[in-house]
Amino acid sequence: MRYLPLTESDRREMLAAIGAKSVDELFRDVPSSAQLAGPLPLPPHQGEMEVERAFTRMAGKNLSAGCAPFFVGAGVYRHHIPASVDQLLLRGEFLTAYTPYQPEVAQGTLQVLFEFQTQVAAITGMDVANASMYDGATACAEAAIMACRITKRAKVIVSGGLHPHYVETIETSLRYTEMDAELLPPDPLGMEDMIGRVDSQTACVIVQNPGFFGTVRDLRPLAALCHEAGALLVVMVAEPTSLGLLESPGAMGADIVVAEGQSLGMGMNFGGPGLGLFATRDKYVRQMPGRLAGQTVDVDGKRGWVLTLSTREQHIRREKATSNICTNSGLCALAFSIHLTLLGGTGFQRLARLNHNAAIRLEQKLKAVKGLKVLPQSYYNEFAVHLGDDVKAADVVDRLVDRGLLAGVPASRFYPSWPELAPVLILAATEMNTDEDMDRLVAGLQEVL
Repeated sequence: MRYLPLTESDRREMLAAIGAKSVDELFRDVPSSAQLAGPLPLPPHQGEMEVERAFTRMAGKNLSAGCAPFFVGAGVYRHHIPASVDQLLLRGEFLTAYTPYQPEVAQGTLQVLFEFQTQVAAITGMDVANASMYDGATACAEAAIMACRITKRAKVIVSGGLHPHYVETIETSLRYTEMDAELLPPDPLGMEDMIGRVDSQTACVIVQNPGFFGTVRDLRPLAALCHEAGALLVVMVAEPTSLGLLESPGAMGADIVVAEGQSLGMGMNFGGPGLGLFATRDKYVRQMPGRLAGQTVDVDGKRGWVLTLSTREQHIRREKATSNICTNSGLCALAFSIHLTLLGGTGFQRLARLNHNAAIRLEQKLKAVKGLKVLPQSYYNEFAVHLGDDVKAADVVDRLVDRGLLAGVPASRFYPSWPELAPVLILAATEMNTDEDMDRLVAGLQEVL
């Protein structure tokens, strides 16, 4: 029996109330090319075993990260995740409702969020961090909105070294507001002049470190100029393991630090879910989106944890609410915290050195490839290379897939309208890459270039 919640009369009444002639009008903002003209081309229903066999056959067509030398990064990174992370995620202390509004039944979740916040504040060099956000891209957009709210200005300057997906998210979030994003062109060499663009109308400058093309920069001069102009510096970190080796954004003068936490505790999972990290200075804590877990004592004087700051409309007056895209990725935050706890301070630094050393070894081996040029002067575990003026990196990647190699990400995938970036390939090397992997990549590039 089909479930039909609305009669045809109900539909007509609802459409009349909103001023639409038909249900199709509700989808007019969706391009026709993206709309289905008919049912999906799916086979008829089958039993569970038949479906498993069909999916296994389809999966067998993929070249997966675990079966081939893997140098793909560009915002999602392959790291070793200890088996103990997933096992600890199953503990009953963490099995609570979606949001820990009732502290008496959510002490495990609240405590780990408190510790997670402490860890994020420590590695970013900031005073306070929230209990996580949806992902790095939306955290970045929230940082732009927060900066405009604090400075009462509307101009957001976005570095050409910021991940294109984060740029698109910022654009979307600001589109129907009075805020405006000034987007700088892609910056594969890390040579953009951001300092010359900051003025009295600037709310914030958003820069990624290491940048999308791998460049690592000293942010102190930019931070000083921003503060002199009354603007804030927002630093995005797409690869959080870099915080175990590089000087923290907070130490370099950042006012807001956001990051994508996927590298710690989470696999790549076809690009999601992610984990948004968000940290700031004490003086801005009440302008920060999301929620904060805090420490307190109960009636018997025993230590406990509660939500001490909640900034959504269901908690406070709408005009005081500061959260927009603030979904707390609680399970991912827990995985992040467990992994970082297992590493400890020394292990976190060692992991960062392993990543950087892998990238150095890869650069040294790539010198054997004629015509290839590494673009960044300094990098962490990822860098862009120029393959030659007449070479298309996307074609090279496709040809190497046929040879069993996953050889990075062509910049043209993110910048299709920039022909000068067609020869640029972004390569990432982590602790998972062996010398044998690198030798195969070098040999493959020598064959196809």
